[in-house]
Amino acid sequence: MRGQMMDYPLTLTHVLDRARQLYGKKEIVTKAGPTLARYTYTEMTERVARLANALEKLGVRRGDRVATFAWNNARHLELYFAVPCMGAVLHPLNLRLPGDQLAYIVNHAEDQVVFVDTSLLPAVEKLAPHLKSVKHYVVMDDKVPADCSLESVYAYEELLGAASPDYPWPHLDENDAAAMCYTSGTTGNPKGVVYSHRSIMLHCLGLTMADSLGLCERDTFLPVVPMFHVLAWGTPFACTMIGAKQVFPGPHLQPRDLAELIQAEKVTFAAGVPTIWFGLLALLDKERYDLSSLRATVVGGAAAPRSMIEGFEKKHGIKIVHAWGMTETSPLGTTANLKSYQLELSEDEQFAIRAKQGTPVPLVEMRGIDEQGQEIPWDGKTFGELEVRGPWIINSYYNDERSKDSFHDGWFKTGDVVTIDADGFMLIVDRAKDLVKSGGEWISSQDLENAIMSHPKVAEAAVIAIPHPKWQERPLACVVPKPDYKDSITKEEIYEHLRPHYSAMYLPDDIVFIESVPKTSVGKFDKKVLRVQFKDHVMPER
Repeated sequence: MRGQMMDYPLTLTHVLDRARQLYGKKEIVTKAGPTLARYTYTEMTERVARLANALEKLGVRRGDRVATFAWNNARHLELYFAVPCMGAVLHPLNLRLPGDQLAYIVNHAEDQVVFVDTSLLPAVEKLAPHLKSVKHYVVMDDKVPADCSLESVYAYEELLGAASPDYPWPHLDENDAAAMCYTSGTTGNPKGVVYSHRSIMLHCLGLTMADSLGLCERDTFLPVVPMFHVLAWGTPFACTMIGAKQVFPGPHLQPRDLAELIQAEKVTFAAGVPTIWFGLLALLDKERYDLSSLRATVVGGAAAPRSMIEGFEKKHGIKIVHAWGMTETSPLGTTANLKSYQLELSEDEQFAIRAKQGTPVPLVEMRGIDEQGQEIPWDGKTFGELEVRGPWIINSYYNDERSKDSFHDGWFKTGDVVTIDADGFMLIVDRAKDLVKSGGEWISSQDLENAIMSHPKVAEAAVIAIPHPKWQERPLACVVPKPDYKDSITKEEIYEHLRPHYSAMYLPDDIVFIESVPKTSVGKFDKKVLRVQFKDHVMPER
């Protein structure tokens, strides 16, 4: 016997229709230099239809890839809907990748059209001779600059002005591709991940669940996470689905810009990587802003140190929601929201739990697998590689032979080494490649980093493995002091800070002070750069 429910396709055209019908008066705001540009969902949905007509005139057909090279702004949001709703595939390009990787990505995806913000034109002009599949470029502005060297180039507003506001949206299959992103390519070429309409729609529902992020119509949402980074974590789609006011920062990502924007627009929810929030926290510790509207900030992309979570909440009353995900998971995988019975625990115990990556959101399953291929117990101690599965988790990379090494019995192998406690809270102890193997013991570089960053004089810390003739590897701590302590911080006071919590075996053999920790294109610590920099470092005898 089968159920007798409608076969209702989960496609983004429903989100677009809903925004037009129910939330026409709600605002979408973009910071454009010193001013703020505003319009409504009614205006947005009309422009999306014009854009779809313009794309069709440029020759874009179902399944064609359309790339964006742009900041977080309203025009970018229009592309988020026009491209997939007409049946094409949205492909945001990572602005921070080196040119050779960008060229590889565009050619591998076979992008037909590239939309580019005016401020980013020089980078695209430099790349253009290497882009084999691109037929047209569109400058996301009123006019094409007179000195633009691109061929077959159009101005965004001129295209929309000449297009009809009526577009017959096609009936799409929910399993059709809607968007794609590429991994940051820390080892080898970046890998393509293709999201379906169905996966994005279900992911939107996951983002709006009360026990995950709980996004709702009453929110004013600020996506500081770039729109090229896993589709801004899916939030532009979810916010449009629920009719939340959206505030886009454009290229203005400095702490003072963000503080002023949150204050002026009464932002209630924001999202970004830890490096962004470290900067904001440092600003708030020195200057006064009214951020009382901010009910929560979700931090992902890299581990949020407990010291940062406590700093925001105890000093400034801003709640941090710790989350975990990957390009391959759309990205929402886990959130560190306390269970009801954990609210009876001490404040110290609660912060310890919330510094973990959390429990899987509904429809996502997780497990840890040890080196023998066996599932680890949920005891909060045993290490294993995290594997996940669910309706918005990748099942293969796009046109890439490396897919065969990334799956295990239908589960996606994340490469993260974790523990899972009895309450189902997952803690990432390291990336598999970043663990320090010393004398048969595994040392978590991430655990040491978080402990070092809890020192009041430390801004950032990265721990890497250095070869050792006796122990195989030993940890080296690369520490960035806060500006006020550059000349006064010492190695010994960091060791004193660590000794009550770690035995001698787990302490770094040496500590070096550096100006900054190198970052990847998505804001994570780039330890491969540090490994090269310190490959000949001689550890002292300890």
